[in-house]
Amino acid sequence: MSSLLEVENLHVWFELEGERELHAVQGVSFTLEPGERLGLVGESGCGKTTSVLGVLGLLPPSASVAGRVLLNGEDILAGGEETIRPHRWVDLAIVFQGAMNALNPVKTVGSQIVEALELHGQASGRAARVRAGELLNSVGIPAERTDRFPHEFSGGMRQRAAIAMALACNPSVLVADEPTTALDVMVQAQILELLDSLCNDFGLALLLVTHDLPVVAELCDRAAVMYAGEIVEYGPVDALYHEPRHPYTRLLFAATPDLYGRGVPVSIPGAPPRLDLPLYGCPFHPRCDRAFTRCKDEHPALKELGGSRSAACHLNDVVAKTA
Repeated sequence: MSSLLEVENLHVWFELEGERELHAVQGVSFTLEPGERLGLVGESGCGKTTSVLGVLGLLPPSASVAGRVLLNGEDILAGGEETIRPHRWVDLAIVFQGAMNALNPVKTVGSQIVEALELHGQASGRAARVRAGELLNSVGIPAERTDRFPHEFSGGMRQRAAIAMALACNPSVLVADEPTTALDVMVQAQILELLDSLCNDFGLALLLVTHDLPVVAELCDRAAVMYAGEIVEYGPVDALYHEPRHPYTRLLFAATPDLYGRGVPVSIPGAPPRLDLPLYGCPFHPRCDRAFTRCKDEHPALKELGGSRSAACHLNDVVAKTA
């Protein structure tokens, strides 16, 4: 039986000047079951947002996309915009990073929700306006504020409004792309609590894009760790936290402040590689504290390790041989 959402071998390229290209996403694959929560984590520039925009068919014309995105077994990318558009917002909806940029500043918040409802045939006229008020109310915004403009809302309220808009057509999958960016700590907690309650109340499957590991540990069932455009570790959140099988995952957790004071955060040396240049061996080996000769010469494949876990690291081969 197929999963609700299956992403298979997704690749994204961007055309650059001088007939060069940037291979931003390299063979990303993951699944999402009904009601499940999957975190897509990693440093800035590792391909998280590009991956989800590729899944939703929202990349600019300069991007080329290959691979399959199966929604209930149907390849929604097979025919380009013609096959993805009927599913976007209806089955797959997204909360963009930075609601002020996602919302139209010259239209009221309510009218933007009404537009989504009418465009997808969910409601029209007065019924759509009433539904817009109900959606805003469901995310903690009084229905009477439907006629306010985005600049009249605080940052947290704009983000709530963006979530309400994403819920307009009752999607089965909600993609949240860094939903707490630029919000203060208290508002961040409120937005995450809201996402948690909405997933529980409506049975939504959540694909959460973030670099905040504690958020993933609190909110998600599984996580996919991305580096240099590819997934380097994949599995249940608890397993990744307690027994990471890739040095990058371990160092990401080590760089995260511990509220219980069990360790001092340690930054990861160096910076992610440029994806417009050729990569040799393991992309992480220049920054890895456990790299050896093979890492410099051979690119590690993402291999299943058992227990619903996968990792792309030569160290796992060494452990398997000595076990």
